[in-house]
Amino acid sequence: MFKDVTPEELYHLKQQDHTLVDVRSPKEFEEATIPGAINIPLFSNEERAQVGTTYKHEGQDAAKELGLEIFSKKLPAFIKEFKQLGTPVTVFCWRGGMRSKTAATVNNLMNVKVNRLKGGIRGYRNWMKEQLNTLPLPPLYVLNGHTGNGKTHILHQLKDEGYPIIDLEGMAAHRGSIFGGIGLEPNNQRMFNLLLGEALLEYQDQPYILIEGESPRIGKIMIPDRFYQHKETSPQLFIELPVEERVKNILSDYSPSDYHEDVVEAFHGIKRRIHTPVAHAIEEALENREYPEVVKNLLTYYYDPRYSHSTACDEELITSIDGLSVEEAKEKVKQFLSAESQDRKSEGVE
Repeated sequence: MFKDVTPEELYHLKQQDHTLVDVRSPKEFEEATIPGAINIPLFSNEERAQVGTTYKHEGQDAAKELGLEIFSKKLPAFIKEFKQLGTPVTVFCWRGGMRSKTAATVNNLMNVKVNRLKGGIRGYRNWMKEQLNTLPLPPLYVLNGHTGNGKTHILHQLKDEGYPIIDLEGMAAHRGSIFGGIGLEPNNQRMFNLLLGEALLEYQDQPYILIEGESPRIGKIMIPDRFYQHKETSPQLFIELPVEERVKNILSDYSPSDYHEDVVEAFHGIKRRIHTPVAHAIEEALENREYPEVVKNLLTYYYDPRYSHSTACDEELITSIDGLSVEEAKEKVKQFLSAESQDRKSEGVE
């Protein structure tokens, strides 16, 4: 007989050599799943739709019979996929119902030991929502500054060096501007909340977390209000690089030559907010694929004025970090954090 595990137990199992298997259809899996899970579906998208239609028109028994008929044909291949995993396994579906019960039962009958997540992904989401509402929030240091100042690059490099980082844009799979979704497949709110909740759990014992300054919305994602308000009252490290470096960073991040039509479409969405002669100059540079000129004008006449207007941090929270390059700014951030750590130690906080 398989064992049911709670969402909290599953979170701790994830930290070990453990595989999570989402047995829902590929479409459901792509929309949102538990971070780190793989997909071994009982039914394809078409098969799930067929079973659903049968349930609607002929009732539960007919739908179960059809589901059994479809699944029995793929049972050997289904079991084989689980045997190849070579780790302990927990399966889940939407509510911890028939699909995950079936997957757990047939695997155990074939001596492949698996657990089932109690309450399914919905239960895990509800548990994670509770964590987001109640977990102690460690102190934050917020990398802030105008567009293109390398904040995300600095975060990624510091993460590689072992610093505690939460990459909100990475979790949203969106860069946060009108051009922010170009070349990316943005996550939905459900997936974002799961990723953020797990990151906060991971860093509970850290003295602080580094994040990037964001508005309340990243693309279509809303940052949970409790976390956002904590960010707003945290120390802000304002990164400032030369315009030429910012242009290079943006061109590297967005690769506009690879997504020319998407860039043009996005620009048309903000064109009316830019002074007409400048908008015409940007449009002409776009037509000629003169991307450095496009970026420089957008920074000067659109992003920088909007950013300066929207930023209203308490002056006492702000520390300026100037540099000629991302690398230099990163080193200055590290020096600041080291000094802060020494201060905390002298005060007996750490």
